[in-house]
Amino acid sequence: MKKIMFIVLLFSVLISPQNNKQLSDFAHDFFAWRTISQPVTGDDIPRIEKLELWVPNYSPESLKIYKAKYIEFKNRLTAIPIINWTLSDSVDYLLLRSAVERVNWEINVLKLPESHPEFYVSQTIGSLFDLLLISSPFTEQRAKNYLARLDAIPKTVEHAKKNLTSPIKPFAQIAVFMLKNIREKLNKTADELEKIYPDLWKGRLNKFSADASRALENYSEWLTKKLPTMTENFNVGRDNYNYFLRNIALVPYSPEELLRMGKQEWERAVAFDTYEKLRNANIPEDKIFNSMEEQIAQEKIDELEIRKFLEGKNILTIPVWTQHYLLKEFPEYLKPLNFLGVNDDLTSISRSNENAYRYITKPSKDMGFFQRSAAIDPRPLMIHEGMPGHYFQLILSSKNPNFIRQHYFDSNSNEGIGFYVEEVMLQLGLFDNKPHTREIIYSYMRLRALRVDVDINLALGNYSINDAGNYLEKTVPMDKATADAEAMFFALAPGQAITYQIGKIQILKLISDAKIKLGDKFSLKNYHDYMMINGNVPIALQRWEYLGLKDEINTLWK
Repeated sequence: MKKIMFIVLLFSVLISPQNNKQLSDFAHDFFAWRTISQPVTGDDIPRIEKLELWVPNYSPESLKIYKAKYIEFKNRLTAIPIINWTLSDSVDYLLLRSAVERVNWEINVLKLPESHPEFYVSQTIGSLFDLLLISSPFTEQRAKNYLARLDAIPKTVEHAKKNLTSPIKPFAQIAVFMLKNIREKLNKTADELEKIYPDLWKGRLNKFSADASRALENYSEWLTKKLPTMTENFNVGRDNYNYFLRNIALVPYSPEELLRMGKQEWERAVAFDTYEKLRNANIPEDKIFNSMEEQIAQEKIDELEIRKFLEGKNILTIPVWTQHYLLKEFPEYLKPLNFLGVNDDLTSISRSNENAYRYITKPSKDMGFFQRSAAIDPRPLMIHEGMPGHYFQLILSSKNPNFIRQHYFDSNSNEGIGFYVEEVMLQLGLFDNKPHTREIIYSYMRLRALRVDVDINLALGNYSINDAGNYLEKTVPMDKATADAEAMFFALAPGQAITYQIGKIQILKLISDAKIKLGDKFSLKNYHDYMMINGNVPIALQRWEYLGLKDEINTLWK
């Protein structure tokens, strides 16, 4: 009887809004401020909709305000009395605490505005990239937003020169690399936008692009001249990394424990990959698609089949309002800036009635690691990025009646879910019609396990960026361009690369605990539905709320 009552309570957890007024009021104020102040990144998980005509503001005066706002929000949250709180209230409080501490991580620990020259590449052309990614046709308002951000670039560059008092040399070199041929790229984008949407720009696009190009070229030259005076040291160190794990990611493990977990998963992935290759030794290799059109058409078929598979095997619920995750050829105006981040449009809270898209190019044997796998079989990458991965999880989480859980993000849960669903589909037989696709899944596993090693050793100062890139290239193995890009990104964003593997391990632990605690009453579908709508919530908090197990939460604050 107790187990039945527990299951009934789970359904109320799935749909509970946030009724604690003080927490709710705080959340609305904090996330409204973050809509303005949250930095742009190349990652697709933390992309948020900005206000109309928003432009980045990192003037020295604004940075002082941001640092003061962190203290203000931290003190205000701490002052909220813990009276008659539900378990969900406690979870939401810890989400808000994590979100506030992320501000501290960005501006006081990583010191992005003072130490990361590439930060300003993201706030300038990276903010343009975010607008260009939106797959629906340009509107007059989006054109105005684009012009506003383009026009703000010279001022942002001037702020960068004032703020960068302790620039890190490897990150400056990354910025210079990203800005190579920037005038040509911005001109190409402007020409294509003028060609497709000639009535939206009113003669301003080319002028603003020229001004932005001049400012960014000047910034690149300024950084290059200052390189000899910059520090080589970029690692955050063990104490800061541990602070991130315990206060922001809410991961209840030490860096050393994470390394052991990653090593064990690496060994498993290599062994299973070996078995799979032996199993498929006499099966002809799959060929890449002959054309982009063929790949787009096959992915559309596969996406529908995956939906049928998920529901037919009682894996999870797909709401009728859910749109589709599809492929699309790169628009010409996006191509010049496609190096700035993940090339997908996962839609947003206000665009949940639109399809999501990933942009692709013509299939080729020379493609990068992930792109080539998708040109052989679209399903592995689609499962992670689209259905039932990021797109599906994010769009369900955007419908969570709890405002806090709509707007909070931490990649550990999102990427953990994306990696987890890959193996769920593998184990349940989705790829049995194309055995070599199982090898693709195992190659993904190898990479995600190695990312734990790379992330932590970059953060602790044991690897250089070149070391990390070479290690990934030779050991996954993977192409050099993708390996180097991964190493650069993980050096810039410590704590991100562990999210795939560690998040997945935490989900498997939760499922194991749930099965033992609930026995035959445990429903995998019920947990998956809970996991998806609460997919922005760190797994340790999911486990506490779903099962009432607080041991991991207690571990965070020993």
